[in-house]
Amino acid sequence: MALNRPTAVIGSAIMVPVTSDRLSLEEILYEVAQAALKSAGMTIEQIDGIMVGSNDQVDGRAISIMAASGSVGGVDRDILSTPSAGEHAFVMGVLRIASAQFETQLVVSWGVTESSSLSEVERLGSDPYFHRRLPQDELASFAMQANVLVEAQPHAQDLVAALVAQNRRRGSAAYPDATGALHTAEQINSSKPVRWPVREGMVRPPVGAAVALVLASEPFVQKAGIKNPAWVRGMGWATEAAFLGDRDLATAPALQEAARQAFEEAGIQGVDQVDVAEISGATPYQELLAYQALGIAAPDQWAQVVSGAEGKLAINPSGGLASVNPVFCGGLLRIAEAANQVRGIAGAHQKPATRSALAHAASGIAMMYQTVVVFNRDL
Repeated sequence: MALNRPTAVIGSAIMVPVTSDRLSLEEILYEVAQAALKSAGMTIEQIDGIMVGSNDQVDGRAISIMAASGSVGGVDRDILSTPSAGEHAFVMGVLRIASAQFETQLVVSWGVTESSSLSEVERLGSDPYFHRRLPQDELASFAMQANVLVEAQPHAQDLVAALVAQNRRRGSAAYPDATGALHTAEQINSSKPVRWPVREGMVRPPVGAAVALVLASEPFVQKAGIKNPAWVRGMGWATEAAFLGDRDLATAPALQEAARQAFEEAGIQGVDQVDVAEISGATPYQELLAYQALGIAAPDQWAQVVSGAEGKLAINPSGGLASVNPVFCGGLLRIAEAANQVRGIAGAHQKPATRSALAHAASGIAMMYQTVVVFNRDL
């Protein structure tokens, strides 16, 4: 069932990468929020509420939203925080407009690399009885997932390096300052293992980033005369068990459910009815798993997609997480990229004649949280 109040993205700003020695976090957030407002042709006075996606442990401060509030315009304005993932701030922002209590929302999420050990931050976020003792950071869980997937689909091992190289080529156009050096599949396969079977060349080091989006209701869009909104036609989200022993890591049932919700709400049969798909895959193994769960390609079709023969569907024109791996806000970056494609403002990696796009956001231990958003140029 569709949302009772249509909502659109009408402004966006992406800062990737950002460095803490250039600007303070407060200055970064002020810049990205103001840039998003300028993109929408608005001022902060026209924003009814603010959704922030922030994480105290990653930021290295208590109640991170308090430090952010002034920078994003939250003083004397309704402001909430979702500490689980940046994409959840977007979901909440859309639902707040659907409630008819708000006409506009500013959604902001960020991640910084100031902590002395991001791995330790992630480990401490795991449950203290099983995962923390492994020790369990996100990359360790990604590697476990990769091992299980390779056991179920051995040919995945032969495809992942080429998939990374493909994404990096795309990312070099979208984010030339953050993608890093391009490598061949042979160089990626010969790089040292970091968490078997994940190799150093398969993952990008985390970088600081900030993302902001402006959301508005249909009446606001019409009154303001917005010419290129990206309408949220469908949205779905689901969560898997936190304990890895309760999950089959070779499948992604939460992603299948999130996609089912989003497709049903959008009134489409599947991903073959969209033009662009921005996929979250911190490792190439996760991206292949997402292909299967989203209906892009069954395992016996993965090689065709990796070869670039995905048909009319453009996958990760931004290069995805294989090119730029922002801390915490990678999911919201995928949503912003998909919305920008529909709005026709994606820049050097804009796909021509894009009318619809899918954004997939995954976060948490072995992609525990899954979110799917379908955008369209038309209501």
